[in-house]
Amino acid sequence: MQRAFYLLAYPFIFIIAIIPFRMLYFFSDVLNLLIYNLLGYRKKIVRSNLRTAFPDKSEKELKWIEKRFYKHFCDITLEAFKSFKMSSEEMQKRMVFKNLDVLTQFEKENRSVIIMCGHYASWEWMLSIGYHTVSPCYGIYTPIMNKYLNELAIKIRKKNKGNLLSRYGAIQKIKNLHDDGTVGVYGFVSDQSPRPKPKSYWRYFLGVKVPVFMGAEMTAKQLNFGVVYAKINRIKRGYYEASFELISDHPKKTKEHQITDTFTEWLEQDVYCDPTQYLWTHKRFKHADKLSNY
Repeated sequence: MQRAFYLLAYPFIFIIAIIPFRMLYFFSDVLNLLIYNLLGYRKKIVRSNLRTAFPDKSEKELKWIEKRFYKHFCDITLEAFKSFKMSSEEMQKRMVFKNLDVLTQFEKENRSVIIMCGHYASWEWMLSIGYHTVSPCYGIYTPIMNKYLNELAIKIRKKNKGNLLSRYGAIQKIKNLHDDGTVGVYGFVSDQSPRPKPKSYWRYFLGVKVPVFMGAEMTAKQLNFGVVYAKINRIKRGYYEASFELISDHPKKTKEHQITDTFTEWLEQDVYCDPTQYLWTHKRFKHADKLSNY
């Protein structure tokens, strides 16, 4: 069954990968019509998330955000497939990195660095940062259940100088790389909703108290990695820009939760600035009602 689904999906992915961008966005508009207007893909989740995050906005304002989010969502989905056949020149023209010295200063010190970002703008194309660093770059990802599609996703993501580490055991793999003398750049998309545990760290995000991941902070403190925030922004359709802001160059000296709090606050600012670029199809606040149990 997995192989059959893969064989059905692959021709579509391949076609999207080879067509010109102009045609890609025609298909994106068609996809938007299909999943938003006809199927209502995760529309209840998106609306619930938006009402929770923006309680002071009117229904008209929320509808405006919702429509533009779905358009962006379709674009970045097809752009992820498109990267399979994009040249390095095309990728570097469309995904531009500013003030790289904030990131590469750690390479000069022979130190690894963690990039923290959220599911905002084009986090998938962030893997192309490998074109601009001497050190190998690793992105932590969640494997797809379909093993054939997962292998294809790895192939697509690795094409533009990015390596992947499965989120299952990623921290230990990073430690092993560090112990072997590897100086690396590690990307953490750190805004997921972890399953709450007795020792989970809870804090406010978009006005709601939720459990948050501490993996990036714990790794940085333990291994003395620098930590930077990637501020990603859509410039126009198919063009993105990322700049870097220093969170900590001496993580061991920071207070508990300081790195995680700084990341969360900066991401929150970006979401409030332009909520249409954030990924609202995931249940962002699904564990909020469980706080009293911990």
